[in-house]
Amino acid sequence: MNRVVHFEIHAQDLDRAQRFYGGVFGWKITDLGPQMGNYRLVSTGENDPGTLWPGINGGMLPRRGAAPESGAPVNAFVCTITVPDLAKTMEAALAAGGSMALDRMTVQGVGLLAYLKDPEGNIFGMLQPETPA
Repeated sequence: MNRVVHFEIHAQDLDRAQRFYGGVFGWKITDLGPQMGNYRLVSTGENDPGTLWPGINGGMLPRRGAAPESGAPVNAFVCTITVPDLAKTMEAALAAGGSMALDRMTVQGVGLLAYLKDPEGNIFGMLQPETPA
């Protein structure tokens, strides 16, 4: 099976995006500097063998072109991030400058899911997995 192995977040303001994702999710973000086009490596954490969905790492880079327009349809892959407490993480994301894209909903057999936008206008999902019965 072919799996997603990397993601990239495009941002007009890399420092603002780094503060948002580092602050809300605790990700470690390393700036590779101008010699690497200001690309930033994003480490989302270590893979836990007991985790239902092992995570991936990614990158952050300067956006080429205009930011997505407010209200425009999604024109990208949407990454979903697992969180232990959706309500608490949504509150942190909104306080850090994020905005709602689609309010929380229950996905039967999966968990609680919501879609937000980061301060750069990128949409992302947050999932609080359902606990096994």
